[in-house]
Amino acid sequence: MSRAKTLHICGTGSGVGKSVIVSALCRIFLQDGYKVCPFKAQNMALNSFVTTGGGEIGRAQAFQAEACRIEPHVDMNPILIKPTADKHAQVIVHGKPIANMSALAYTRLKKRLYRDVFGSFDRLSKKYELMVMEGAGSPAEINLKSHDIVNLKMARYANAPVILIGDIDKGGVFAWIVGTLELLEKEERKQIKGLIINKFRGDVKLLKPGIDFLEKRTGIKVLGIIPYFHSSGRNSIKISEEDSVPLDTFNGAKKPDRRKLNIDVIYLPHISNFTDFDALKGEPDVSLRYLKSPELLDKPDIIIIPGTKNTANDLRYLKESGFAEKITSVMENYKNTVLVGICGGFQMLGKKIRDPHRTESRRDEISGLGILEMETVFGKDKILSRIKAKEASSGSDVSGYEIHHGKSRNIANYMPAFNIVERNGKIVRETDGIVAMGGRIYGTYIHGLFDADVFRRNFLNRIRSKKGWDALSCRVSFNPDCELDKLANLVRNNMDMKRLYKILKDGA
Repeated sequence: MSRAKTLHICGTGSGVGKSVIVSALCRIFLQDGYKVCPFKAQNMALNSFVTTGGGEIGRAQAFQAEACRIEPHVDMNPILIKPTADKHAQVIVHGKPIANMSALAYTRLKKRLYRDVFGSFDRLSKKYELMVMEGAGSPAEINLKSHDIVNLKMARYANAPVILIGDIDKGGVFAWIVGTLELLEKEERKQIKGLIINKFRGDVKLLKPGIDFLEKRTGIKVLGIIPYFHSSGRNSIKISEEDSVPLDTFNGAKKPDRRKLNIDVIYLPHISNFTDFDALKGEPDVSLRYLKSPELLDKPDIIIIPGTKNTANDLRYLKESGFAEKITSVMENYKNTVLVGICGGFQMLGKKIRDPHRTESRRDEISGLGILEMETVFGKDKILSRIKAKEASSGSDVSGYEIHHGKSRNIANYMPAFNIVERNGKIVRETDGIVAMGGRIYGTYIHGLFDADVFRRNFLNRIRSKKGWDALSCRVSFNPDCELDKLANLVRNNMDMKRLYKILKDGA
């Protein structure tokens, strides 16, 4: 069986929009009749997803698989790196964690991982007609090129023409593109077959002198100028950020709106899976922001302590920054405020966390926030599950996934938050989480629970009721498939698809 045709999307740096463009191209090729799949050899991200097989991959690749209308698989992201500190990370290979290691140790390990990466690519290449591959950071990182596993070396193995993306919204896009190409060796530059300028605001006619210069200077055609789009408001396209929280939801950039339910998410240094709150942010009666300063925690209706890749360090951060004291004060003085802990944030609410295997900390035991009569013990193995559940109090359906070390023991016999009815496709009878203080404390291990429309609205309406506000009717947050079609149309209408298909066919 012949290998799939391949296209490799690289960027001039991180955050230029590679993941979104790959998602758009996956949907475009699907619309054009191809059996298509995404591939990213190595992803460094704290936003992750659990496959039906119980493997962990980057959330971006799961979304790209959704663009292809296929089930996410660990081969689509064979290596996932989840930073736990500035120089250390958990390394996940084919969906399972293999070790926590330093950056230097991982660099040494890479040489042994080529077989895993190429194996994943080969398996997918036999199943699909077309693969859209994504690079990481920049292909011109001098210090990384010798052990590159995700950019041009991967493109060479796949015999994939490379498209280079630059972000004009950040400024300096022409210097960025030219500089990237100048830092590549002659043979490497030959791999670049087209350019894309992303996130453009304004009239394309005004950009023509720059495009003419760029094509003349580099000898490479600009295939597309993709307009900037917003994730909310009229004509929006609701696509989640890959691994960074949008700046407009930080701190004082968004003042509390007393006409709405104010939700403050504590921005932990190792925050993970912040997309848990995208659906909340989209509700018409919600004002949501991420806080880095406890002084800004001002009478919120809901405080959320989110998931984290390093529970121990982020718990220490809450205490040393003053957040722990401020959260306690708010809960004591404002009787309608609800405190929600998700995954690592849930573990922090208890009396203590024990880590006998030193999974996350050098200490055997650390004190929690002491808000719940609960203890958590970290085990050796990571729990990775896709689940379906019902809220214990209302019976509302939720679905999501668990990604965590450790199990929590409910010492005070609190009511469970959820009854789990299915785990990784198997029928089960289990409980999850805790509800305490008449519903004012809510803890759970389930990521993605707020994506369930009925549960989300019931949860918010309970808080509206305490404020004496009328309940609002349930509304569908958004249809991801529809949003992907909108994204594909935007990119298709601003891309020279005829030339792109010629590059795919001829490699030039």
